[in-house]
Amino acid sequence: MLIVRLVTRMGATMIETVVALLMFYNGEIKEHLVQKNMAACLRGKRHAEREYSEAVSYKCYKGKAEIELYQGRKYIKALILE
Repeated sequence: MLIVRLVTRMGATMIETVVALLMFYNGEIKEHLVQKNMAACLRGKRHAEREYSEAVSYKCYKGKAEIELYQGRKYIKALILE
């Protein structure tokens, strides 16, 4: 099991299955956005890829993650890759 740490905030933490749009810059995850479902993720990915950059790529991820609730929004603290 591999755990990839992303952000740290103060809030309630839990582990759940999520769909997230991940932005990679030079091979590293720089930003993430939790989506409602895979269709919304793919729509966001298509929209983001319209502005082409060689160093930036986008991927939709569906799997387990450590989630933190902060000001009513979900943030990914860590991805759990199994």
